[in-house]
Amino acid sequence: MLWRISFFLLWQLAGGGLGWWQGGPWGAALGAAIAAWAWFVWDLLRGVRVLRWLRTGDLASVPSMRGIWGEAADRARRLLRKQEAQIRDSQDRLQEILAALQASPNGVVLLDAQGRIEWCNQMAANQFGFDAQRDVMQSIGNLLRNPEFTAYFAAKDFTSDVVLEGRLSTPSRPVRISVHLHPYGDSRTLLLSRDVTALEQADAMRRDFVANVSHEIRTPLTVLTGFVETLQTLPLSADERSRYLGMMAQQAQRMQSVVQDLLTLSRLEGSPLPGMAEWTPVQSLMQRCEEEGRALSALLTQNQQRPHAMRFPAADLLRAEGEIAGVPAELQSALSNLVNNAVRYTPGGGSIEVQWLRKEDGSAVFSVHDTGPGIAPEHIPRLTERFYRVDRSRSRETGGTGLGLAIVKHVLQRHGATLDIASTLGKGSVFSVTFPANRLRGFALPG
Repeated sequence: MLWRISFFLLWQLAGGGLGWWQGGPWGAALGAAIAAWAWFVWDLLRGVRVLRWLRTGDLASVPSMRGIWGEAADRARRLLRKQEAQIRDSQDRLQEILAALQASPNGVVLLDAQGRIEWCNQMAANQFGFDAQRDVMQSIGNLLRNPEFTAYFAAKDFTSDVVLEGRLSTPSRPVRISVHLHPYGDSRTLLLSRDVTALEQADAMRRDFVANVSHEIRTPLTVLTGFVETLQTLPLSADERSRYLGMMAQQAQRMQSVVQDLLTLSRLEGSPLPGMAEWTPVQSLMQRCEEEGRALSALLTQNQQRPHAMRFPAADLLRAEGEIAGVPAELQSALSNLVNNAVRYTPGGGSIEVQWLRKEDGSAVFSVHDTGPGIAPEHIPRLTERFYRVDRSRSRETGGTGLGLAIVKHVLQRHGATLDIASTLGKGSVFSVTFPANRLRGFALPG
């Protein structure tokens, strides 16, 4: 409005305010020129306002005006709002993608063309020891110092993965990480990592199982075949024939034990979980364990002068321990197996102690302590695998099939119990079974 008034005054001044210009052609021309110049200056100032606003891009301070500059400012404001909305949508989608990658069970690392870390999720940070914030734009080669990965990254042949040892790997708890690089975009690289420890262990167990079953069956068959050929081709005395037949019976019994244990495992894996309807006195289970343990000890040490020193809980104390819910045959098999293993692997003269202790939370611990040779830490995680033996020769000498602890593990899992193994080389081992409180009854906790 101010510029309109100024323009009107200038027009009057030029065209009608000065008498000596009044009515002359020069007056009209000068007035028009001044008016045009004033209009130009006014319009220029409006444009300057719009340009100043465009430089700031602040949608809250859009200049309010009419005319062509007002329309231009309004259109620019709409475009800016649309652009901001698109940027917000893109940022939201990016955050969703990053959140999905963050929730991935696999490690994800984004590398630029120079192999520097642009972003990684927490799983990759845990697997490789990265700091998701501090290590951004750090070279992957400087942080992941593994010769196998260095060679894999330098070869630029990413058709397959490379398996590395995890940073938290120990002899008793090995960790294996699979790393696969995928080129994408403008010379960038996507690193995907996953923990394949369980897969490798399962694969190793499968190979060992097939090899061990074949070996356990083939060895007795080879012996039996040799004895049969001997009986068929050679004239033998009655004593020799009896001795050979005894050896054949021993090998046949060994194969029968292996087959029986395999059938037991198959039945345990395929049968429904035991309920809470069948209850067995703890005293009867412990008494049967003692009978079997002492009988096996007497058999194994009959030619030795030093038998095992075996200690079991007193019968009067076990009467107060109440009952345990589950399949009696399965529970008896698991507990006796632990006692028999201690007898088999403890040399004559060693001691074996069996305990049954109640805990304050109502659970109970059945434990077998022995003074045998002990077990190295790297063997302990695999003891419950089928056919896994620390000392194969001694296991065969004592009549073991290599399936006992596998059966124990399945029985305990079916009854909600847990098995813990602690051992020290040269000092002995402790096998402990913890039964949950809901499978025990008839025992009153001390008040």
